[in-house]
Amino acid sequence: MSLLKTKTIKEQAIEAKKAAKKLNFLTTEEKNEGLYIVADKLEAEHERILRANQKDLLAGRKAEYDEAFMDRLLLTKQRIYDFAEGLRQVAHLEDPVGKTISNWTLENGLEVTKLTVPLGVIGMIYEARPNVTVDATGLALKSGNAIVLKGGSSAIHTNMAIVDVIHEALESTKIPKEAVQFISSTDRKATQQLFTMKEHIDVLIPRGGASLIQSVVENATVPVLETGVGNCHIYIDSEADVAKALSILVNAKTDRPAVCNAVETVIVHEDWFVRNKQVLIETLERNSISVHGDERTVSTIPDAIPAREEDWATEYLSLHLAMKIVSNAEEAIKHIERYGTKHSEAIVTENKDKAALFMKSVDASALYHNASTRFTDGGALGFGAEIGISTQKLHARGPMGLPALTTVKFLMNGNGQVR
Repeated sequence: MSLLKTKTIKEQAIEAKKAAKKLNFLTTEEKNEGLYIVADKLEAEHERILRANQKDLLAGRKAEYDEAFMDRLLLTKQRIYDFAEGLRQVAHLEDPVGKTISNWTLENGLEVTKLTVPLGVIGMIYEARPNVTVDATGLALKSGNAIVLKGGSSAIHTNMAIVDVIHEALESTKIPKEAVQFISSTDRKATQQLFTMKEHIDVLIPRGGASLIQSVVENATVPVLETGVGNCHIYIDSEADVAKALSILVNAKTDRPAVCNAVETVIVHEDWFVRNKQVLIETLERNSISVHGDERTVSTIPDAIPAREEDWATEYLSLHLAMKIVSNAEEAIKHIERYGTKHSEAIVTENKDKAALFMKSVDASALYHNASTRFTDGGALGFGAEIGISTQKLHARGPMGLPALTTVKFLMNGNGQVR
């Protein structure tokens, strides 16, 4: 029987808390077997999931969602198979729970062990991406956590179908299906209720646009693992290799424009710009990239739009791109410092000293030298999947895989010591 419509939100959270205690006693093999079974079931039921997804896509078109939003909402057979494979990759990864971080013995003989343990119950609040339902569930279960999912109303049919499939799969595993809860209410009050359920939810993870994240951070009494929007930059230095620079720019902007690790602003050294403006213009035109630029950019690149102040801070999530010409690396770093969101920043240069300056000076969760920002992704970095990309500095930063979903406890073994 589906869990989706039979419980109140508080009851779901309580069920998740109880399930989390049971998860704590499962072996790594039992958790892995459960993930494999869920992955197989998702692939076998892909047609059911796609039918549900079509309902959400139809509603999205009627609501006139933009192209970037629709891309995040869209599922295909391949995308379903991809996130199923992501579960198998998570199963292959080392179990993060029960690891001894350090141990020592005090002078009085008291033995101290610092051990990794699950966070407990994770509240996941997210918007249009149905893949998050699977990724977050897999990471939570492998790390011994229960999860309460609150997806956006735009993907309600898709998410309900996915969670139904997950529950059916878990029936034949050691993992209690109550460890995966999905709040089917599309009322915003349901989300707000999660904000204050500190007794039952151990951590909230918001994943979506700036307004969602800000709302959670500002209103939650439950601790928040903050994920951030991606106003990502690429700085093309005067000593950048032309082929590398253009390839990285095109990949970071066009591979999937609607994702948070796509580049939104390109900063170009004036010397490189003068030498390579023609091939840059041809590359932009060939890839249908629209430019919002400073005065010098607009005077050189055909059809470029004069950039407004807000363009430097905009996460376009499309084939629009802001462009600024600078006279040195320090100027580029200052621009990033002012407008960046501490997500992903890149420098393209053959000068190792400039690269080192950039890496040391720029404050972001992920920094790149001669590589695309698109690698800020749990799957790309070998995590199997990610639950989000943290741009904060406490507990976890960058793509959050399994280790980010654990905390620690201290175990003390004595022989009657007193203080």
